[in-house]
Amino acid sequence: MKKILTATLMATMALTAYAQGHNRGMGGPDGDYKSLAQRVFKLEKKTDAINIYFNYASSFQAADNVNGDKWGTSFKNKQARIEIKGDIGKHISYRFRHRLNKANNAQSEDNFAKATDILMVGYQFNDHFGIQGGKMCQNWGGFEFDENPMYIYQYSDFVDYMDNFMAGVNVSYKPCPSQEIALNVTNAYNNKLKDEYGVGTQSLSGKNLRTIEAANNPLTYILLWQGNVAKGRLEYRLSAGLQTLAEHEYGRKIMTGVKLNLPNYQLYFDYMGSWEGLDRLGIASEDARAAGFLATEGNAASYFNDVHYNSFVAKMNWQFARQWNLMVKGMYETVSVPSVEQWKDYRKSYAYMASMEYYPVKSEDFRVFLAYVGRHYNFKKTVGLDSYSTNRIELGFMYRLKIL
Repeated sequence: MKKILTATLMATMALTAYAQGHNRGMGGPDGDYKSLAQRVFKLEKKTDAINIYFNYASSFQAADNVNGDKWGTSFKNKQARIEIKGDIGKHISYRFRHRLNKANNAQSEDNFAKATDILMVGYQFNDHFGIQGGKMCQNWGGFEFDENPMYIYQYSDFVDYMDNFMAGVNVSYKPCPSQEIALNVTNAYNNKLKDEYGVGTQSLSGKNLRTIEAANNPLTYILLWQGNVAKGRLEYRLSAGLQTLAEHEYGRKIMTGVKLNLPNYQLYFDYMGSWEGLDRLGIASEDARAAGFLATEGNAASYFNDVHYNSFVAKMNWQFARQWNLMVKGMYETVSVPSVEQWKDYRKSYAYMASMEYYPVKSEDFRVFLAYVGRHYNFKKTVGLDSYSTNRIELGFMYRLKIL
């Protein structure tokens, strides 16, 4: 009986792990899956020095652009990433993750391709102190931000518009196994400022124009505290950060999340807030250009100063039956430009989605899904933009194939 209970618990934990899709550190729990090399060539894996994964997701989609007036269908490649990671002895670790469907040209600031998400090396001094350097995912808090992108049906606008794979360094301290504090210092951009915003581009603060000029030290500083209590049943990820966006222009972010982990049920709630001296996310400036309020070229202002973003995200996973998972997710977001009355509290958006997932092969991180994603954008009348809704239905699969 004890062996049966143990086996049942391990199977439940494996399903829970890949239903959640953690992405922190070295990629989070990968489940107890045999690699393709182990199964085909009967190789016995005796070291964790090299692990190779292929992350692939694809779907057939039926979607409308605005208010259900024009539905269209197509096949979409959602994710295609190769990932190599491992631990060399007790101290050295590495991770490489690369997209197969993104540009490979080097960016002007960090000399990495946009296609390269992560290319970093870490050194663990002891059980408490570690350091990682290279191109990495910035260490923001929250659980939507932390998930493996392959398992995301639709990001919040807040995370979707973020540029978060940056060159830098991360220093971590674990006072005990369940708690970690990390200081993350990275570039603020992949490109030089002139390639991000253009030369001589102006921004609007209230009624005043400012010329966007490069800062000498365009860096991002993030302090993260993450941990768990009650034997992992409750997790939290709390972060605060400061970004130097341009000369005399700074951004501040708070990203937090709490998560409940039960044997067959997981639920998280995130809050993300950003106060940007220069519109780094770019949502407000994009809307204002579409409305003709900001210029799209020339010397007139093309970006806002002093923009405030809020995002609230909740997501549930429920393993209601063996090899089945139900995902439900909701989002509420606001955008405001307080210094321009016409654009103050001008935008509210909602998202609601659900997916039924089936895992046909218990020994593989492979799922087939049927999902619905709905969104609604509501604009204040003074900005001259029409409110609208979008809908999307997807039938597809996600496969995290362990090659070696």
